[in-house]
Formats: sequence, structure tokens, C-alpha cells
Amino acid sequence: MSENINEPSVRAELRATSRITDVETDEVRELVLYIDEPSFRFREGQTIGVVVPGKDEFGSTGHTRKYSIVKGNQNPTEDGIELTILVRRCFYIDEFNGEQYPGRASNYLCDAKVGDTITITGPYRSAFAIPADKKSNILMVGTGTGIAPFRAFIGQIYKEQGNWEGQVRLFYGAKTGLDLLYMNEQHDDFVNYYQEETFQAFNALTRRPLSGDEKALEHSLEDNIKEAWDLVNQPNTYVFVSGLDKIAPSLDMVMEQAAGSEEAWNSLKQKMKTEGRWSTLLYS
Repeated sequence: MSENINEPSVRAELRATSRITDVETDEVRELVLYIDEPSFRFREGQTIGVVVPGKDEFGSTGHTRKYSIVKGNQNPTEDGIELTILVRRCFYIDEFNGEQYPGRASNYLCDAKVGDTITITGPYRSAFAIPADKKSNILMVGTGTGIAPFRAFIGQIYKEQGNWEGQVRLFYGAKTGLDLLYMNEQHDDFVNYYQEETFQAFNALTRRPLSGDEKALEHSLEDNIKEAWDLVNQPNTYVFVSGLDKIAPSLDMVMEQAAGSEEAWNSLKQKMKTEGRWSTLLYS
């Protein structure tokens, strides 16, 4: 998510930056930010805005992009707090001239050095709220850095709520086997939840060399469509979708096939939205 906004901000010090993916695949970095402001309070799963200084190639200033807080330490540390975000180095292709440009925020953060000062805004409310009823089912769909808010979300379900009775399912797509490491990072956080009877994760790789994460997600859903379709048809299932905005059409395509028609799927999805059981956190 990116936007140009003008609102209160705080300064954070970059305490650590490390690449968590192999050098032969897309660069994803884990950044630890230190905020010397005791009044700054957050919950894992919320987002912060990172303000990118300077002007872009179009002359725009004040560019801000939001990132999910993966984890944090709110115990007093030198009177401040630490939080962690994950950043994938991104590039985009200009539709008119075909030139490739670096994403402003992601390259700014990936190039930042320990000790640098980074201006942040927020925190902002999480797009995902834990259902009040522990018997509710939770269906999560994501790719790439879209996995970040789910780390905190699942942790809250099993650590803070405890004894979750509903079924919790995660569908995740990746371009390469090395990218799948990003799902568990170096700390194997999702692996810790496999012991939970109600939790299960389904992941898949792209089957064509130049395909993106969204195609891998399609495979993950197609290979386990009965599991996904049965869940979305239950009246106590909540769906959470996170990642690049291009995964939305992929999700719709698979579900339309399962529903038998585009109209049938759109009707079911609209019902879930109306009932507050459908949430998305998508970015370009």
C-alpha cells in the first residue's frame, strides 16, 4: 500500500537489517526499528507508514508506504521500543515506455544502513480482526510479503486467545522453493503451530519458470480446492487475503470454477463481505 499523506510522525533508528532469502531469488529483508518514544504503542499485525524522503522521477514528494509489523518488543529498552518489518525489494515497469524503475519505498529500506534514521507514521489498525467466537474458522490466503500480517495474526490466535476450536487454514504461493523459506523465515515461526490440531498450511510453487507468486497461489488452492471450498461455505468462516493486488483475480478464478460460475462466487463473496467475514490487505 502506498500513499502521499501528511500526518504526525516519529523518528526510528534502524537497529538491524538482514536478508532472509537466497541471493538467487527476490530480495526480502528483515528490518528492526528502534523508536525512542515510550508513548508509541502498537500491536503485532498493525501497520506503520514509512516516509520516503526526496522526490521521485515524477516530482512527487512525501511518499509513504505501509508495512505490517511482524513482531515487536514493547518492554522498556533504553526507554524505547523495537519493532520488526519485512520488505521485498520491488521494481515496476512503466506501461508507456517499458522502462524498469525501482520501487521508492522498498529500495529505500533495503538500501538503508544500521544507524540510519527512518521517519514513520502510525501505527494503523490491522485490516484483520480476530473473530470473537473461538469456534470460528479462519481461511488465510497470501503470497510474498503478504505473509507478514499472518505471522502476528496466527500468533495471537494460539498464544493470546488459546484453545482455538475453529479450523485455521493458510494457503500460500511462492515462485521458488527458496521463496518458501520466507514463509517460515529463519525462525520457523509457522512450524511452531503445526502441533495445533486446528492449524494446517498449504503451499505450492509456480509450475512455469516465468510465472509469478499469484500462479503459485492458484496451484495451492486448486490442489486443495475441496478444503478451501468447504470452508468458505460454512457460515462461521472468516476469509483474510493479503499480498499483491494481482492475487485477487487468481483467487476469484479458482473460486469461480469451484462455485460453477462467476455469478455464484460473487454472490457468496458479497454475502461474506456484508456479514463482515471478508477482509483484504492488498498493495500494488
